[in-house]
Amino acid sequence: MSEILVLVDHVDGTVRKTTNELLTLARRLGEPSAVYVGSGEAPVEALKKFGAEKIYVVDDAEIKGYLVAPKAELLQQLVEKTSAAAVLIPSSGEGKEIAGRLAIKIESGLITDAVDVEAGASGPVTTQSVFAGSWTVQAKVTKGTPVITVKPNSAAPEEAAGAGTVEEFAPTISDAAKAAQIVASQPRKATGRPELTEAAIVVSGGRGTGGDFEPVENLADALGAAVGASRAAVDSGWKPHTFQVGQTGKTVSPQLYVANGISGAIQHRAGMQTSKTIVAVNKDEEAPIFELVDFGVVGDLHSVLPALTDEVTKRKG
Repeated sequence: MSEILVLVDHVDGTVRKTTNELLTLARRLGEPSAVYVGSGEAPVEALKKFGAEKIYVVDDAEIKGYLVAPKAELLQQLVEKTSAAAVLIPSSGEGKEIAGRLAIKIESGLITDAVDVEAGASGPVTTQSVFAGSWTVQAKVTKGTPVITVKPNSAAPEEAAGAGTVEEFAPTISDAAKAAQIVASQPRKATGRPELTEAAIVVSGGRGTGGDFEPVENLADALGAAVGASRAAVDSGWKPHTFQVGQTGKTVSPQLYVANGISGAIQHRAGMQTSKTIVAVNKDEEAPIFELVDFGVVGDLHSVLPALTDEVTKRKG
């Protein structure tokens, strides 16, 4: 079977769920080969657990001080070395830029923000939500080695023991790839909540909160969810842009999305329409968001959410 390269998403060696999802999808297409870029001991057991047959370990000494270009180069070299049948990359901001650069380097087609990947007769077939969520389409790459970025929460991670054969790989990084250097960085302040784009549950607030996000945050904490915000809430200064869900913010695809006081403008829908189950709370029964939801509550979020939070807390206890 052909190798399917999976770029490992990790934090200091701790593998993120997005990688387990990609390895699960990769098994549908061929033999998953994880590409781990980092320092220290590689998380071999964690990657084997979800089916990695090979693990290419790349020391990041020459890479970590720069932006995405070195990673695109090392993937190019691995594609050429392995004759990989496809490359799967997490659909983050960094991931999509790496994917775009890689596709140009290997002269291949690129598909971003896939929500499903299946094996086809002539290569992987992806499912995407396009035109601000107005259409669901299937697409495939017709030239070269398919480069595909996949949204978090697009597949349920399934364990399947892989051989996990470790192979050290030392790429040759050009001077041109080192033209953009990272001169300073600082960790994001921890909130104790999941990362927005990776969370299984997202609770968002909009204009209807009136700037009071406490009911939204309390429900999110009760559910173990991430907190999101509409563009209107961000533009009003109630939440930073990092919380924004929508076409000009972050795209999420959780198992459950709860929209509170959000009208459902097309800009917002584009960022959350692929959520598996959508619930909305809004005082306006004519709000466009209700056209999209699985469950809707017409009511004041400041009354509905505290009652819901109490019920969730009670059932958890």
